[in-house]
Amino acid sequence: MNIHTIGIDLGKTSFHLVGLNDRGEVVVRKHFSRVQLLRFTANRRVHRIGMEACGGSHFLGRALQHQGHEVRLIPAQYVKPYVKTNKSDYIDAEAIAEAVNRPTMRFVPIKSDDQLDLQSLHRVRERWVMRRTAVINQMRGLLLERGITVRKGRRHMEAALPGILEDAETNLSGALRFLLAQLKLELDQTALRIAEADALIQRSVKENEACQRLVEIPGIGPVTATAVIAAIGNGAAFRKGREFAAWMGVVPREHSTGGRQTLLGISKRGNAYLRRLFVQGARAVLQQRTRQTPGLKAWLDALTARVHRNVACVALANKLARMAWAVLANGEAYRHPQLAAA
Repeated sequence: MNIHTIGIDLGKTSFHLVGLNDRGEVVVRKHFSRVQLLRFTANRRVHRIGMEACGGSHFLGRALQHQGHEVRLIPAQYVKPYVKTNKSDYIDAEAIAEAVNRPTMRFVPIKSDDQLDLQSLHRVRERWVMRRTAVINQMRGLLLERGITVRKGRRHMEAALPGILEDAETNLSGALRFLLAQLKLELDQTALRIAEADALIQRSVKENEACQRLVEIPGIGPVTATAVIAAIGNGAAFRKGREFAAWMGVVPREHSTGGRQTLLGISKRGNAYLRRLFVQGARAVLQQRTRQTPGLKAWLDALTARVHRNVACVALANKLARMAWAVLANGEAYRHPQLAAA
């Protein structure tokens, strides 16, 4: 049996495999468990194996690579146009096998264990940050029902809550005081977990030379640097910085027709978490633009003079993303922008 390309539709415990010959004809359809799948591929030599980039795909991709196969992960939205008629697991696997052979197809790099560890750390930390925000908002809502207003922001709540609980003139019931005390305890525990996650991130930066080069870029701190490493590694998946910025979704959407170019707002595609970090870093740089190097300060002054501040923030996030890619892809230290010649 001549199998040229294999497409695998992934599941939690079951995997559907479709094999194509060199003419693109289906020659095998099989349903495996994970152990059976790895046993089947260990005894075959094929041109390429394709899978959708989803949960568990990086683990299976590394296992197949260890067997000597060329493995490609495809974004799910790029597989959908190749699905014919109805949907089934075998039809999806056949679509993956067809898509993986396209010369212009875009693939997702397989992440290493270190990248997955950093990604897991960021996902858990983000959930804790969201939980802390939810607790603070609930406390503000409960106090507002009793006529007590607290300004937005974690620090304002942390500063005002002890006085509110100790003040006898607030006329808070015992039940509400108990609930607020429990929420305060939950807030402190969440803050402790976030601090421990930040300490792990700081340690990762000290142990990773690429992260140390990234944090030299204005607006990029330890959290953003480790998030970039977890997402793109050394940046080899992109040919240039603009591709990385487009993948992050900080470039304009285009809806052009009839030879007339129409640019809209930013696309907001790709990694939303990474995009948010870069935009927040860009806002911090804009707030402190008078302290930046002369080259960057001159560019920011010219930018903010002609566009809205929010537009300037996204443009700076785009510029920082390109800088980050250049630092990773070229393996060089960050160089400050120079003033343009007169």
